[in-house]
Amino acid sequence: VEVREHFYFHEVFTEYANLYVSENYREEFLDFINVDNIRQRLSNESVITYRYVINDNGKESYEMIKIVGVKESGEQNETKINTVCIGFNDIDAETRESIEKNQALRDALKIAEDASHAKTTFLSSMSHEIRTPMNAIIGLGSLALNEPGISATTKSYLEKIGESARHLLSLINDILDMSRIESGRMVIKNEEFSFSKLIEQINTIFSGQCQEKNLNYICNINGAIDDFYIGDAVKIRQVLINILGNAVKFTPTGGKINFDIEKTANFNGKSTIKFVIQDSGIGISPEFLPKIFEAFSQEDATATNKYGSTGLGMAITKNIVEMMNGKISVESEKGVGTKFTVIITLTDSDKKIAEENENEDIEIRLQDITILVVDDDPIACDHAKLILDSAGVSSEIAHSGKEAVEMVKLRHARRNPYNLIIVDWQMPEMDGMEVTRQIRSIIGAETAIIILTAYNWEDIADEAIKAGVDSFISKPLFSGNLLAEFKSALKKKNHKLNETKSKVKLEGRKILLAEDMPVNAEIMLMVLEMGGMEGELAENGEIALEKFKNSPPNYYSAILMDMRMPVMDGLTATQEIRKLERPDAKTIPIIALTANAFDEDVQRSLQAGLNAHLSKPVEPETLFETLENMIHD
Repeated sequence: VEVREHFYFHEVFTEYANLYVSENYREEFLDFINVDNIRQRLSNESVITYRYVINDNGKESYEMIKIVGVKESGEQNETKINTVCIGFNDIDAETRESIEKNQALRDALKIAEDASHAKTTFLSSMSHEIRTPMNAIIGLGSLALNEPGISATTKSYLEKIGESARHLLSLINDILDMSRIESGRMVIKNEEFSFSKLIEQINTIFSGQCQEKNLNYICNINGAIDDFYIGDAVKIRQVLINILGNAVKFTPTGGKINFDIEKTANFNGKSTIKFVIQDSGIGISPEFLPKIFEAFSQEDATATNKYGSTGLGMAITKNIVEMMNGKISVESEKGVGTKFTVIITLTDSDKKIAEENENEDIEIRLQDITILVVDDDPIACDHAKLILDSAGVSSEIAHSGKEAVEMVKLRHARRNPYNLIIVDWQMPEMDGMEVTRQIRSIIGAETAIIILTAYNWEDIADEAIKAGVDSFISKPLFSGNLLAEFKSALKKKNHKLNETKSKVKLEGRKILLAEDMPVNAEIMLMVLEMGGMEGELAENGEIALEKFKNSPPNYYSAILMDMRMPVMDGLTATQEIRKLERPDAKTIPIIALTANAFDEDVQRSLQAGLNAHLSKPVEPETLFETLENMIHD
């Protein structure tokens, strides 16, 4: 029996909403049942639905209203709806099941993220634990090789120990690289670089290796390749070195390796470059070939495998190539050889080699440069002025973004612009980005602008570059890094700079060494002695602090500070030294010695007041060069 009963639609449904529909959904429900809205939506859709929650005597459940438009047969106006059908569905069970599944997925994601963080922490810790004894192995080996009168046999043993230690370090670096990729912390940069120099460096490395192994190495460039491109030169080098390194490793004596480079396409300011590396080595079996780019995969994973590795090299290579929106492929035949093909797209650059040489030939004298430092922290400003003065560079200070903009306006009006503006990123009222935007609106491209930050600048790089920033530098500011970044920024603007600062002599310098490991301390003291310096040992940070306190001003030329020590660690000791009220406390170079390899560790050491950061094992040449650059007369 069909029962028809007339009622006022809006009145009845509004009453239903007020009585039963949960308050959180009521407004949307009323909007859904609005007659005008129904008419408009059904003109484009045959069925419309809305899911909501009802509350019936304190019990909540999920419900769905469905409205279907019906057109009378024979109706000429195809868009006109004459009748609608409205239905209610109880969807509580399936909705709650879906919510539970989604929650389970969220929980699983949280567990995975926690596990990834734990793995990164573990790798950082293990990196330190492994690198600490490696420092002793490589350091003692280096010292022993410099001992006069050692036999040829002993020298050969020591060289092999060094080679094995460096191989172990390369395995550690592979693991850390894979960790960075998996955690999303590896970033691809886009910077102008010399393509010809990149290939020249790679050829220098592998032509020597192939000559030692009696391999025929040939590099061919097919067609026209530009002098410069814009991309990530470091990552490209890593990819090519990984592949060529394997080619050398797996090609027997007397074999050959061909390295072919070709520009295959050029469109809309971008070029596609193809690298083909083909060897006559042992080849890869058809069964293993599909797995070659998987992490921790090795064709021969047995204990008799003479080509030891982590099995991460090709996984890292593939990830880097794909992060650059490129492609990598491999063809191989067992016993015949292997061919890798890498295709990447780089942004074109108009720069030529002649222009780079021209830039290097023109000199700008540092004493003619004026730098504006913008920072709301008076201590940071004083520190900046101190190091700039010591480098012979004139500087002015602005304690706020507003003050900096006014100072730039005055110099611009007098046609005497600043050569460089250093802007702190984090400032109240007007941050570094806004300061840069306003300055650029006044002076245009004139003057280099460098952002000064204690944070990871990769997080702000895109926004900063759009605002007009030329480069970035980490706190604390010191002249070596600043002038290098200044030179780089000016080169990008086609300005020229030759740094005229000479290196100091290290002979006779007194260096304070804070190191708790007796073997490592002995090595470092001997290394310092090799460089003509006199090292003085402090077994922990507290002793280093006391020794510095009790020494006359400028007694020590620099401090080498291990980061992990008992009683007082290196970071705390550095902070306490920087707080001392004596003239050399703020200026003495304090150089971190650490086995940690993660970027965060470098950031922490810089923020604590250290001037440089050397990762263990420290090569003597690297240490000497750092001290020469850091110590000021």
